Amino acid sequence: MVKTLNELNFGFAGAIISGISMLLLGIFGNLGVYTGAVNSMMERHMFFSLSFSGVIFGIIEGTIIGFIAFYFFALIYNKLDDKK
Repeated sequence: MVKTLNELNFGFAGAIISGISMLLLGIFGNLGVYTGAVNSMMERHMFFSLSFSGVIFGIIEGTIIGFIAFYFFALIYNKLDDKK
């Protein structure tokens, strides 16, 4: 049984999931599907838009934010698990 999470692997997994999510939202937004979610992403992410470059920069931004968030989640989890 694994008691600790590998922070880097967890961060990379979060980055991949976030990047794929931004790509899918860019594709669906250009097809006119999930417009509510796409508009929400455009409001909350500085670089995301429905243009080709906006989707690419949104993917880059999403992967960076996803890596940082998941990395720190695993780091905090491991610190809390060590205290037991």
